Amino acid sequence: MTTLRLTDEDVYRKFGDDLVWFAMGLVGRDDAADVVSEATLRVFASPSWRGVEDQRAYLYRAVLHQAANTHRERQRRWRRELKAADDGVVELPEYRPEVLAAVRRLSVRQRAVVVLKYWEQLTASEIASQLGISEGSVHRHLARARSKLRGVLYE
Repeated sequence: MTTLRLTDEDVYRKFGDDLVWFAMGLVGRDDAADVVSEATLRVFASPSWRGVEDQRAYLYRAVLHQAANTHRERQRRWRRELKAADDGVVELPEYRPEVLAAVRRLSVRQRAVVVLKYWEQLTASEIASQLGISEGSVHRHLARARSKLRGVLYE
């Protein structure tokens, strides 16, 4: 029996909106579409993509990794800009509400777990499957994220 394989375009149509929503929780609204585009282009170009069984989970992991790369690039750029500032005064680009600012301070992995748990309302086992980590890791990242958020939000 032959399984009908979706084209890359069909896969993107099927999962693209969910991936952008996920990326928004990781990197913010401005960079979400770029993160998803870069991740999906990289995945679709990979020779191993054809053998992937759970395409949705694979794409979520690719977006998570691209978000982490984007976060690292931002941190490097931010440090370079701080060094280059002549007067030592750097203005923040825009005001962020307290909750979003607190979530942004979490690691990318912690943000991913928080987004999937609270925005997409997935269970720990579903999150583990999506991110390719153990259920115990999901619980650990979620506990650490909650602890950090409590510390920031209830000061």
